[in-house]
Amino acid sequence: MPEYSEHAPGTFCWVELMTTDSGGAKKFYGELMGWEHHDDEAGEGQVYTMWQKSGKNAGAMYQRTAEQEQMGVPSHWGSYVTVADADATAALAQQNGARIIREPMDVMDIGRLAIFQDPTGAVISIWQPKKHFGAQIKDDPGSFCWNELATNDTEAAGAFYAKVFGWEPKTEDMGGMAYTSFMMGERGAGGMMAIQPEWGEVPPHWLVYFAVDDCDAIMAQARDLGADVLAGPMDIPEVGRFAVLKDPQGAAFGVIKLAAH
Repeated sequence: MPEYSEHAPGTFCWVELMTTDSGGAKKFYGELMGWEHHDDEAGEGQVYTMWQKSGKNAGAMYQRTAEQEQMGVPSHWGSYVTVADADATAALAQQNGARIIREPMDVMDIGRLAIFQDPTGAVISIWQPKKHFGAQIKDDPGSFCWNELATNDTEAAGAFYAKVFGWEPKTEDMGGMAYTSFMMGERGAGGMMAIQPEWGEVPPHWLVYFAVDDCDAIMAQARDLGADVLAGPMDIPEVGRFAVLKDPQGAAFGVIKLAAH
């Protein structure tokens, strides 16, 4: 099991579910992913739930707040990128066209975060670690393994993330569709693709992928638990077999059986 004790700046470090029904989400993901959960008080009546796999932190969840409900924010998975300086990164993002949703703020003594919307409309979070560095496991069944941007303007998004995180966009043909990997040296930090017309009215967004042992079996189980299948299952040569699902509360996520290398 790949275990982590830190995440390099510019890499994804954490995923977090905001849901309209924390009880329902605990049941769904507990059965589907084999996650255990641990609830912590987060102030003002809020509970922050840690998802754990084999005793290691894999992600988190919290119940939608009244303010978010009034704003009509739907259930969704959020992605966090590690940065060395949240204030400097947020300022750089804003200088390059981002809209700051949450100004840099300390989360007790565990880290400093900010949330912004990139120039194409996708929301992403940044995390300057202190006591909490992020996920203790990644890239293993039951943990997140990839974060993918869907956008209406791949050129603008690629230029933005290159300036803010230092990612180098590398675009390839993947089954007749252009796919961009955001590279940090020889390794991909994340991916990007254009929103396809057949998807309908889908806003720009970051999608979280979780590694699984069997894509088809997980997809069938998810459907039995009340999820919808949005795409797949589909094979990507030399990458793996994936599907995109929507949990019973409406949050979209991907699952992938990674190809052996």
